[in-house]
Amino acid sequence: MTQHLLTTTEMAQADRLTIAAGTPGIELMERAGLAVAAAAGRLAAVKGPGHRRLAVICGPGNNGGDGFVAARILRSGGVDVTVALLGSVSRLRGDAAEAARRLGDVPSEAAAIDVRSADVIIDAMFGAGLARDLDGDAHRIVERINAGTAPVLAVDVPSGVDGNTGMVRGIAVRAAATVTFFRKKPGHLLLPGRILCGNTEVADIGIAPEVLDAVQPRTFINEPGLWKHGFAFPQMAGHKYDRGHALVLSGGPTQTGAARLAARGALRAGAGLVTVASPEEALHVNAAHLTAIMLMHCDGPEELAEILTDARKNAVALGPALGVGKGTRALVETALARLGDGDVGAGRAAVLDADALTSFAGDAGALASLVSGSGGPVVITPHEGEFARLFSAEDSISRAASKLERARRAAGFLGATVVLKGPDTVAAHPDGRAAIGQDLPPWLATAGSGDVLTGIVCGLLAQGMPAFDAASCGIWMHGEAAGAFGPGLIAEDLPEALPTVIRNLAAHSVGLKTGRALQPAVTEN
Repeated sequence: MTQHLLTTTEMAQADRLTIAAGTPGIELMERAGLAVAAAAGRLAAVKGPGHRRLAVICGPGNNGGDGFVAARILRSGGVDVTVALLGSVSRLRGDAAEAARRLGDVPSEAAAIDVRSADVIIDAMFGAGLARDLDGDAHRIVERINAGTAPVLAVDVPSGVDGNTGMVRGIAVRAAATVTFFRKKPGHLLLPGRILCGNTEVADIGIAPEVLDAVQPRTFINEPGLWKHGFAFPQMAGHKYDRGHALVLSGGPTQTGAARLAARGALRAGAGLVTVASPEEALHVNAAHLTAIMLMHCDGPEELAEILTDARKNAVALGPALGVGKGTRALVETALARLGDGDVGAGRAAVLDADALTSFAGDAGALASLVSGSGGPVVITPHEGEFARLFSAEDSISRAASKLERARRAAGFLGATVVLKGPDTVAAHPDGRAAIGQDLPPWLATAGSGDVLTGIVCGLLAQGMPAFDAASCGIWMHGEAAGAFGPGLIAEDLPEALPTVIRNLAAHSVGLKTGRALQPAVTEN
C-alpha cells in the first residue's frame, strides 16, 4: 500500500472533509486525545513503576485541545496530571475551548510550570502548521523542557518543528516520541524534524482513507508499495537481454574504482549485462578487477557515440570519478543525445552523478536544454554539495525552504528525476511527485556509497523501470542493503547485500519463501 505524506494544508483539508461528512470536530479531538493519553501511558511505563506524574503543556489552538482531552483521560485513570496553558482560557475558540471546558478546571500558566517535577511531559503547544518562529514565553518553555531529563511526548510534531519542511522555527522541543494523526507529514521524515520527533506513531482518529481521493497528495514515504508494481522480477522464459544492458563510464587509471562500484551495483540490481567503458590508459586497471562485468575501450564522445549505436545498451551512467570539465560535458551531451533508442522498456535512459553534474556547475540551464532534447528519461543523483554547485545560479531552487521543495523545483527545471541524497534522501519527478526515504541507516555515510546508488538506479532503468520508480526503488534498496550489513559497512559491501534485499522483496510481494518460483508478468505504469 502506498503511504502518503500530507502537507499541513492537505491535512487541514482532510479534517474539513471529514467534518463536512458528519463527524464533529470535537469528536476528532476526543479520538486524538485518547491516542495521546495511551502513548503517554506507554512512555511512563518505560520509566518503571511509580512514574505517574505528567505535565501537559497546551497551546492556544487545536493542538492544545488534544492536550486537554489527553489530560482529562489520564486523570480519569488515576494519573497525577498538571495542565498548563500558553495564553489564557478566554482566548480559546471552537473545539479547543470545548475541550478545556470538559477538563473541569482552569489550567495554570505555562510560563510558571515546573517541568522538573514531571516524569513525562506532553508537548501540546504547537502542531505541524506552525507558521512563525517561537519566541517569548514559548521559547523559554521549550528551553526549560530541553534542559530537563523527563521524556517528552509531542502531539502532532514537537513544538517548533515545521511540519512541511522539518526545519526548526527558532527553537524546537526534543521529543522521545510523537503521535500524529491520519498520516505523517513531510517534517516527520525530513531532517532535523525526524530526529526531534523521536519515534513517530500514526493514530487512526476516524478520518476515512477515501478523503485522499479529494486531497490528492503528491508526496509519499519511500516504501515498496510506491514502486513494487514496476519491479522487474525475472521471468522463467526470459534471458539476459530481457533485463537490459547497463553501460558505466570510467575515469582515468587512478579514478576507476567509482565506476566499478556503480557497475557492480547495476549488476546486482538485476541488469542482465553491464559494461564499463574505459579510457585506454585505464583498461589494464579495470581489466584486473572485472569478471562478470564486461569492458570496452572508450576515449571521448566519438567513441561513446559508436558504443551507443548498439541499442541493447539501454541505460548509461556517467559521473562517478569521471573528471570535471569540458570532456565530461561532451560525454554527457553525447549520451543524452542518444536516449530514446534503447532496446528495453521505454528506450535508453541515463543517470548523471558526481562529476557529470559538477561539470555543469552554475549552468543548470544548459543541462536542462540537453535533457529536454534527449527523448529519454534522465535521473540525477547529487548530494547536497553537488546540488548546490549545479544550481548556484538558480536562486528559486537553491534557496527553496526545504529539501523537498529544492528537489521538486530542480526536477521541474531540468525535466529529470532528481535524487537529492542524504539521511532523508528525496526523489522528485518533474510532474511533482516526490518520495522521502524513511530510516535510511547511518552506515551509508561512507566513501563510494553514492556511486553504488548510481549503479543500482542504472540497473533498474536498464530493466525498463520508469525513472521515478527506479530512483525511489534504488534509494530503498540501497538503504536496505546497508541496514542488512550494519556496522563496519564499506561501499563494496552494498552490492553483495542486494541479493538478500531482493529475495526479501520477492517474498514480501508475492508470498514466496524462496526466489525459485516463477514470477507473474510485471505491468508497466
